[in-house]
Amino acid sequence: MAILQGTPEIAVVLRRSGQARRLSLRVSGLDGRVTLTLPKSLRLQDALEFLQERESWLRAAVTRVPEMSPVGIGQEIMLHGKIVRITQGTGPRLGVEGAQLLVPPDPTGTRTALRVATYLKASARAALVPASERYAAALGRPIGAIALRDTRSRWGSCTAQGRLMYSWRLIMAPPEVLHYVAAHEVAHLEHMDHSRNFWACVAQLMPEYKQHRHWLRDNGALLHSYCFTSRPCADNG
Repeated sequence: MAILQGTPEIAVVLRRSGQARRLSLRVSGLDGRVTLTLPKSLRLQDALEFLQERESWLRAAVTRVPEMSPVGIGQEIMLHGKIVRITQGTGPRLGVEGAQLLVPPDPTGTRTALRVATYLKASARAALVPASERYAAALGRPIGAIALRDTRSRWGSCTAQGRLMYSWRLIMAPPEVLHYVAAHEVAHLEHMDHSRNFWACVAQLMPEYKQHRHWLRDNGALLHSYCFTSRPCADNG
């Protein structure tokens, strides 16, 4: 780990790689994590000098990552690709009414974020399970199991045993984007790589997948900017 001094200080993860042929500086669009990858033979001092030379670019890139936004009454959040305002309702259940996400009364203000997260997880499962099953049936492939996580580095994954994993934050994206990720992971049941054959399989399941892939690339950081925990939002993960 290296610290780039300044205001603010920037923590940089240093990663040596036997495959790296040159220095590579990356800022995650999801959580703002900065990683500097360097060849195994490169001197650490050379890497630190490279980091100093790229300081202006790095600070600009970090600034573009959305700040964490706490979830609570009066706050706006994306749901199914549309912005809704979290509003205190009168009933015991959460539900969408127009452009509002109505939540049960919360006098202490400590349960709203957890209730909203629970609602999003249930909604994500209700959407992702049938979508996955439909795409798997189109390929004639069985699904081992489906799990939901709050992952930071990927939107989904597929194991050799046919177990699928998705980020429940996908329910905040437009439905077509959620379906693209389902088609993407199900295609891995056929091809455990990202070869031409894999992408042809994705196109078979969803011909217009590229536009949804681009949406997720351009807007994925926003979905990760909502903080659902009682901890400081900068620590949310």
